[in-house]
Amino acid sequence: MRHAAIRKKLARVDRALDKAIDAAEIPGAVVLARMRREGELLEHCSVRGLAVSRPERIPMARETVFDLASLTKVLATTSAFLQLVERGAVALDDPVAKVLPSFAEREKEAVTFRHLLTHSSGLKPLRDFYEPLAERERKSGERLLGTPAAKAWVIDSICRSALVHAPGEAAVYGDLDFITLGAAIEQLAGKPLDAHCAESIYGPLGLASMRFLPLAQPLGDDARRTIAATENCPIREKILWGEVHDPNSWTMGGVAGHAGLFANADDVMKLGETLVDVWHGRSDAFPRARLAEFARRQNLPPGSDWALGWDTPAAQGSSAGRWFSRASIGHLGFTGTSLWVDLEAECVIVMLTNRIHLVVKRSKFALRAEIHDLIREAFAE
Repeated sequence: MRHAAIRKKLARVDRALDKAIDAAEIPGAVVLARMRREGELLEHCSVRGLAVSRPERIPMARETVFDLASLTKVLATTSAFLQLVERGAVALDDPVAKVLPSFAEREKEAVTFRHLLTHSSGLKPLRDFYEPLAERERKSGERLLGTPAAKAWVIDSICRSALVHAPGEAAVYGDLDFITLGAAIEQLAGKPLDAHCAESIYGPLGLASMRFLPLAQPLGDDARRTIAATENCPIREKILWGEVHDPNSWTMGGVAGHAGLFANADDVMKLGETLVDVWHGRSDAFPRARLAEFARRQNLPPGSDWALGWDTPAAQGSSAGRWFSRASIGHLGFTGTSLWVDLEAECVIVMLTNRIHLVVKRSKFALRAEIHDLIREAFAE
């Protein structure tokens, strides 16, 4: 009887997604949720709409791979940095300039890796690197965009930039902190970020679909057809399909600390469940004490909801909805992706959509919180 009541409530998830598709807020979605309750594993999966509506119509599938956008910050960069801290290669309160010496310019000596991970470094949060390089290309006739030289220029530009506020004074979400972290990881690991993450995280965990898609290694048509399309990009003058959406990541060749990672819902779920298993002593994929440190709000500055790399539920208006406990971590991606993990309640919800692919109007994405609430309320039946 209880399972029938749960299924009845979970049917509301499909109806909410269909309503969003009909309202042209999203073309399609894959939602995957799992929760351990009283020794039982509860699971729900919704697959709705289209993965691609143009240049051809391809239905969404559970296996569809998505451009994860800023989920890269936690599923790649934060996870890799946690491992490097545990290995003693770097410390959270080391100055960034210890690894990237040019970062010390313009009075940034006091900025630490903890500041970068909490978005409190004082770096300008966002900056367009595409247009300056595109202009140089137009003038020189030399290909720059997407090359290793472009990536090096972006990182050097950030390292030599000035702060907009003192370290720790404010937490302002943005990308430059994590572009810098990605560069530091490459320096510490002695290899590109994508290769390091594949070897140290995704390979050992068996996450076959989770990977960066470097522009230097273009996909064939068969591989592209497994991926959800994103924006009809005015800059690149095409529908982006199997190519990173974020313009700065694209400028850097598709591999960067803030964006560029792709995966399907099951692999995002596996990584989320791994964190839960580590928390409860069922896995040693990550050190439990180090995970607890990274999942703890840093209060930097006082009142900030940021843990180390991870967001935590705000008291009001959180995309996690009403029922994720304060012992939860999560993150969003601009393309319409999200992951929330309730470590104590052992609940993981993955919501992957292609919300910027040829929709009539852009969602404000209250849909995330609505879907999370519907699932948690059903699982609590």
